[in-house]
Amino acid sequence: MPRLSVSPSSKPNCSPVWLISVLLGLLAIHTNAKDVLTVPQQVSLSANMYTQHLTISWLGGAATTFDLMILRTELNETVFYETVSVTMNQVSGRHQWNWTSVEPLQCTSLSIKIRSRDGQTTSEWSNTQILQGSDLPSNEELQMYPQDRIVPVGANTTFCCIVEEGKLFGTIRYGNTVMNTTRLSRRSFAATVVNQELSGKTGTNVVCFDNPKTKLTGAVVFVGYPPLPTDFVCETRDLTSAVCQWNEKRDTNLYRKRGTRYSLNKRFSPEEKQKECSVAQWEGNFTLVAVNPLGQYSLTDSAEINHRVHPVAPVNLTFVVHAWNASVLWQWEYNSYSSLALDCQVELASQGYKTKRTFSGVGLRSVVLSDLYPDEDYSVQVCCGAQQNFWKWGSWSKSFSFKTNNYVPDAPDVWMWMNKDYTGQVIWKPLTQRQSHGLITGYEVTLWSPEVNFQHTEFFSPDTYAVPVNLTQIATRSSDNKVMATVIAKNAAGVSQPASVLIPLRLTDVEPLTVSRAVYTDRGFPLFWQHNANDTCAYVVEWYEASCKWDCPVEWIKLAAGNTNVTIKSANFQPGVRYNISLYSNSSEAPELLQHWQGYMQELVPSSSVLLSTTQQDSDILLTWREIPLVNRRGFLLGYNIYISGGSQLTLLGNCIHMHACFIITFITICCRKCISLVHMVQKPEWDSSKEVLVVIPEEDEDEEGLGIGDEPVDTDEPTSLRYYNQVVDERPIRPRFPDSSDSSASSLDSACTDVTYTGIQTSGSSLVFQLDPQGSSEGGGGGGGGGGYRPQMQSRAPSDDIGLASPEPFLEPQAASAGGYKPQSSWHFDSPVEAGESGRLAPSLGSPTSVASTQFLLPDEEEYAEEKRQPSSSAATWFTNLLSSTKP
Repeated sequence: MPRLSVSPSSKPNCSPVWLISVLLGLLAIHTNAKDVLTVPQQVSLSANMYTQHLTISWLGGAATTFDLMILRTELNETVFYETVSVTMNQVSGRHQWNWTSVEPLQCTSLSIKIRSRDGQTTSEWSNTQILQGSDLPSNEELQMYPQDRIVPVGANTTFCCIVEEGKLFGTIRYGNTVMNTTRLSRRSFAATVVNQELSGKTGTNVVCFDNPKTKLTGAVVFVGYPPLPTDFVCETRDLTSAVCQWNEKRDTNLYRKRGTRYSLNKRFSPEEKQKECSVAQWEGNFTLVAVNPLGQYSLTDSAEINHRVHPVAPVNLTFVVHAWNASVLWQWEYNSYSSLALDCQVELASQGYKTKRTFSGVGLRSVVLSDLYPDEDYSVQVCCGAQQNFWKWGSWSKSFSFKTNNYVPDAPDVWMWMNKDYTGQVIWKPLTQRQSHGLITGYEVTLWSPEVNFQHTEFFSPDTYAVPVNLTQIATRSSDNKVMATVIAKNAAGVSQPASVLIPLRLTDVEPLTVSRAVYTDRGFPLFWQHNANDTCAYVVEWYEASCKWDCPVEWIKLAAGNTNVTIKSANFQPGVRYNISLYSNSSEAPELLQHWQGYMQELVPSSSVLLSTTQQDSDILLTWREIPLVNRRGFLLGYNIYISGGSQLTLLGNCIHMHACFIITFITICCRKCISLVHMVQKPEWDSSKEVLVVIPEEDEDEEGLGIGDEPVDTDEPTSLRYYNQVVDERPIRPRFPDSSDSSASSLDSACTDVTYTGIQTSGSSLVFQLDPQGSSEGGGGGGGGGGYRPQMQSRAPSDDIGLASPEPFLEPQAASAGGYKPQSSWHFDSPVEAGESGRLAPSLGSPTSVASTQFLLPDEEEYAEEKRQPSSSAATWFTNLLSSTKP
C-alpha cells in the first residue's frame, strides 16, 4: 500500500479536492481485498473401501464455509453438492470433511472439487481430484462390490456390478430375487436391497450376470444382529475361583470369524459357544463385554464368594447293603468341602417311582437310607447345596445301583371255601414281590385239630395257591366245630409267620334271612353294613359266581375292625354273571356270616327261553314251564308275561312273578281253531330303547257289511281284548321279534284261527297275575317246580330278590300263597293290546328287556275240540252264557 509522508516543516500545497480523491482510492483498494476469497489448495482424498467412507482435506485460508461437489466422473452426474461448515485444524492448518457413499467406492470413478464461501461470495473451484473406480478400461474383468459385507437386520445395502469390457449387462439377483438396477457408468450398474432380513448361516448370495448369461460374478452378504448377552452371573465351585456364565438373548446369526467375542474383566474367553469363563481368584466384581462386527454390549455382576457356592457332584459312590436299609457313601473333589455345612438330596428310584430324601451335615459324606424293601433293585443319585446363604443345588452325581438282601416272607393272606360234604379248599393269595422278600421256594400247609390230636402237614410248590381238604374223618371223630388250617411261605432267607384260618365242621344249611342287592358302579360294588360298637372283630368280604356250587374260585379282601363300608373291585367281573357277595366276621373263632348280597356287573337280556307245556282241565288251561338256569338269566328276573296269539293280535293274558305255572281261566275254546300262548320273561322295569322287544305285525281292521263298530257306542267298562274279524287270516304264524338266541324252545306253530263270532270279552278290568308256592321260585336260592294251590298277588311287585332295587336294601322272599280259588289283583293296571296294536306299540308290560319268546298251542285239534264242545263243563257253560249276555251286537 502506498505510504504518505507528511513533513511538519513543509507547508501543505494540496487542495482539499486532491485529498478527497486520495481517500476514496484507499477505500476502494481495501474493498477489493475483501471480495477476493482464497481457493482451496492441496486437496487430498483418502478412501475406506469397506466402510465406503471418503475423507477430503485441503488448505483453505481463513474461510469456514465451503461448497463440496462430488460427481460420477464418466457420466458427469452429480452425486453430492452441499455447503458445509468445516473448521481448520490449528496444528496442521488443514480443513477435513468425511463423506459416506451409498454405493461402494469401487463402483465408478468420482470427481471432487471444493470452493470457499463467505455468504454469497465464493472463491473459484479447486482443482478436481478424482477417486479412481474399478470400472477403468484398464480393468477389463467382470466384478461385483461390496464383497463379504456384514450388515444388521433391517439395513439397506447397494451392490454394483461392473460388466466385462466389451460385454453387455444382464441382471443382478439377491438370493432368488431379480433386482431393479441403476446405471452408474458405461460398465457399472447398481441395485439396492432395503430392509434386509436374516441371511442363512453361510450368508446370502448376490449374483451378477452378463447378457446373454455367459459369465457371472457375485458377492456374499451376512445379515445378523449385534450381541445381546443376558443372565450374566458368577459363582464358585471350589470355594476359591470364580466361574462366570451367561446366555445370549438372541442368536446373532454371525459365526466363525464374524461371531461374537467375549471378555471377562478384560480377559478374553477362548470359546464363543461355551458362554462360560473362569477366573482363578474370586474378585467380587465382574464385567462381561461382548463384541461382534455389528456392535458390542456389556454386563456386570458382583457378590461375596460365600453367597455364590455351587457344589460339584459327589464322586466315588459306594454302598453297604442290608435287607431293610442301606448306607450310601461318597467323596468330594475338593478338600475345602470338609468344613462346608451342606444339605444333600438323595434321589431313590425303584419300580418306576422316584423319591427324594434330604440329609444335613458339615462336610457330609454318607447317609443311611431306611425303610427299603428286601430283594429289591434301587438306583441312587446325590446332590448337595450350602446350608448357609443357599445359592443353588449342586450337580447330581452319577446314578449307581444296588439290590437289598433277602428277608423272610410276609405271612400269606389265607381263606377257605367249604362244600356241603366236609370237603373244600384252603386258599391263599400269591405274595407280591414286596411281600415275598425274595424268590418263594414253596408253601407248607398244616391241618390240625387239638381235640382229636390230629395234625397233618404237606409241602407244595411255589405256584400252588389252593389245597383241597377232606375233613370227613375229623368231623366224625370230633365234637368241636372247627379245624385250624395254617399256611407258611418259604424263601432262601427262611419261613414266614404262619397264617391261619378256622374251618367250621358244622355247616348250617340255613340261608341268610335277607339277601341285599349290590348295585355295580364304575368303581365296583359299594357295600355297606351296620357296625356293632362292642364288636372288635375284623371282617372278610368274599365273592364268587353264583352259578358255582362246588370248589368255587373265590376272591376276598380282609378289613380291619370298625369298617362299615367297602367297594370291591376285580378284573374278573364279567357282564351277565351273578355274583354272591358275603360279609364274615374274622375273629379267633370260625368265620361267621353277617350279611349277604347278590349283584351283576351289568345285567343282560336272558340268553334262553322257557320250556312250555300245557294241560287242559275242563275249560281251563294249566300252562307250566321249567326254571331257567341261573347262568342263562344274566340278570334279575322280574317275572313272566303271558300272551294269547290269535291271528295277527297278541293279547296280554297276565303277569306271573317267579312262578312256573299259571291257570288260564279268561280263555274260550270257540275263539279260534288253534291259538298260541307266548311267555316272555320280564327282566327289569326300566325302558331301554337299545333292547329289542316283542313286536306284533298288525293287520288292517275291516268293517264288514253292516257290522262295523265305528258307529257303535263305546262301553268303557268293556276292554276290547279281542277285536272282531270276519276274514281269512294270514296263516303265517305271528312271531315275536327278540334278541338273537339259538336256544329257542318255541314249539312249531300251526295256522292261526278264523271265523271269530264275537266282539269282545267281559273281564274284571284287571289283568290277572298268579303266584304259586314261592318254593317254586327260581330266584333267591329256592328249588324248582311248584305244587299246591295258588292265588293272585295283591300287590304289583313281590319283594323278592329279583325286584329291581336301586339300593342294596335287604329284600325278602315272597310268602307262600294258600291254595284254592283266585282273586284278581286290585293294584295292577289293565294292559290293552288293542290300544297298543292300533298305535303301533305293544302293551306297557313289554317295555322292559325280555327273553326269547316261548310259544305253545293251547287248544286241541278240531276233532278233540268238537268232542269237548259236545260235552262242555257246567262252569264253562255258565261262563259262556254270561259271555254272550254281555257282548254287544
